[in-house]
Amino acid sequence: MSWSSGYPGPSGSGEDPGLSSADAEPGPWWSREATGFSPGGADPRSSGGGEEPLPPWGPPPAEPPTPATFPPGPTPPGFHAESLRGRTPKEPPGAAVPPRPTAPPHPAPPGAAASEDALPEPVLTVPHQPPPVDHVGSGPPTYDAEPTALPPADPDDLDDLVADTVLDGARYGASTLRAASVRGDSARFRGEPRRDSLLTARFGAGEHALVLVAMATGARATPGAHRAAAEACRWIGRAVGRSHARLAEDIRAARRGDLKSGLHRLTDRSLGKLRASAAEQGIEPEEYTAGLRCLLLTGDPECRTRVFFGVGDGGLFRLRDGEWQDIEPRVAETTGEAVVGFGSLPHETPEGDRLTMDLGITTPPSPYEPAPEPPREPFRFRASVARPGDTLLLCTGGLAEPLRGEPQLCEHLTERWSAAEPPGLAAFLADTQVRVKGYADDRTVAAVWEA
Repeated sequence: MSWSSGYPGPSGSGEDPGLSSADAEPGPWWSREATGFSPGGADPRSSGGGEEPLPPWGPPPAEPPTPATFPPGPTPPGFHAESLRGRTPKEPPGAAVPPRPTAPPHPAPPGAAASEDALPEPVLTVPHQPPPVDHVGSGPPTYDAEPTALPPADPDDLDDLVADTVLDGARYGASTLRAASVRGDSARFRGEPRRDSLLTARFGAGEHALVLVAMATGARATPGAHRAAAEACRWIGRAVGRSHARLAEDIRAARRGDLKSGLHRLTDRSLGKLRASAAEQGIEPEEYTAGLRCLLLTGDPECRTRVFFGVGDGGLFRLRDGEWQDIEPRVAETTGEAVVGFGSLPHETPEGDRLTMDLGITTPPSPYEPAPEPPREPFRFRASVARPGDTLLLCTGGLAEPLRGEPQLCEHLTERWSAAEPPGLAAFLADTQVRVKGYADDRTVAAVWEA
């Protein structure tokens, strides 16, 4: 068998010395059809006419080669022409392929087109929520929006440091809680610590859990205001935690009288410990005191009773049906002399004895009696039942005052908090930091969204 491709054999020539022309046999039909040349034919890589074969590293031709077609080889043994009967003849290479048949569309039922035209196409509407803003009102505030100076630190008392911002949140039962405490613009500029303190705690588990949110504000212009606020939150948290089972049961059973009297005692004891701590430090009680405001929630999804209690200034608001309601408990302040029928003593005792006239002679203070204590803040209490879609807002005076004094702030928070889902922690923090000119105190806020 001769090799016409020009490849040398083992001896270096173009012929195989082990085969002669007499011994050469025709190869199988598939070898000739697959390779495209027969023994003795020319190399398909050559250009024909006796030219030299193209080297593999040569430049490509100017026009790309077209696919080569080869004639069919001989019929293999055992193959009969009858097997081709009933088959479709092979199309020539250039014939167009007919399109693939597709299934006819299903006929629409009668009246379907009319019904589709009658019904409007569904349109996806995305509720518009205004972006957060830096300030509202007549103009930008005087102070910078970001912290400027840090409070001074004592290397031997680093636990006394207070963070600029505190953020927390949770979801229990049918309510979602968001809470934040932010240092005011004035304190940020002057390098003073945040006088507000925030405590969020859960006592118990499951439906018997009780969630406490406590916030306190230390006295203004006192060196230990932040410590007094933090201590007030810890004392009330400890008192509520020890009685959480009874408190949760009273809330679910709507025992308003028991709740008011019990929480009043716990609040008095907590603030009494502050006065005792002031005596130990050798300072006046009014210099180491704090306003305390608390909110109680239960983990029972069937109980929507929300309990507020505390002393001091602040705000309790409710967003219902797109309107803000100021539901802060009012404390009656009575001034002036007593009048008949309102605060005056009865004319006689139950035994019938007539009372003598008071001549207005003051009694000198006894040296054996302790000095009278300064008047205490009145106790505030409110138990309300929430509705689905309500938002309950408890805050200190830093946010309550601008809410009552700037209508644009109320409108902005209404648009931001009227969505179907409560805001996330970052969005809630941005909403609580919307500034109003003329209000630069610390802000501590807790909001509850009802599912």
